Amino acid sequence: MATEERKKELLEKLKQAVIEYDEDTAKEGAQEVLDEGINANDAIFDGLVVGMQEVGKLFEAQEYFVPELLMCADALYAGLDILKPHVEQLDLGVKGSVVIGTVEGDVHDIGKNIVKMMFDVAGFEVYDLGRDVPLDQFVEEQIKTDSELVCLSAMMTTTMVGMQKVIDNLKAKNPNVKIMIGGAPVSKDIAEKWGADGYADDATNALSDAIKMIGSLKEMKDDAEGKNKE
Repeated sequence: MATEERKKELLEKLKQAVIEYDEDTAKEGAQEVLDEGINANDAIFDGLVVGMQEVGKLFEAQEYFVPELLMCADALYAGLDILKPHVEQLDLGVKGSVVIGTVEGDVHDIGKNIVKMMFDVAGFEVYDLGRDVPLDQFVEEQIKTDSELVCLSAMMTTTMVGMQKVIDNLKAKNPNVKIMIGGAPVSKDIAEKWGADGYADDATNALSDAIKMIGSLKEMKDDAEGKNKE
């Protein structure tokens, strides 16, 4: 087993590989992690994903632009491909299903894919609609799958406005569904103004918020079922 020091060194290597868009180093670091018996979940979320969060900050500060962002994503995926088969599912005490996608007009799906992976690892049933998803499709998929949660992602202010329409339509069809929005231009204020139940500024928050939302939904359902039996 690797020492704590060596583990830190490899997590840093993975993080830097993403920031420096170095696919070869990302693959090498991922393989070393497996060879040395380090937990694949830690390598992904404390190494690769941390690197991608740094890249997000560089993008917001306009030090990185879309081409760099895409190359960083390639490095992230290069590491993920090696680590993903070794990921352990977490038992977080709540399971649910989620519809997730990037809204119409928007082809950025890096953040969405990281959030999706968090849900996979947590044992959620994930219906991934991909990117550039027609707004009505979110509603159709939620009805079809009866998912408790819908996650909408947007990276551009021009596409972000489509989220409000989806939220209104979803709530009209199913007032109990929980909706989370995320992406660079999205803020807590916007989420509240548009009636979303949660806002994710990163993948970890997305997961913890989702667990709270689904937990509260399940309680409501249990209460309703209890009253029906009385």
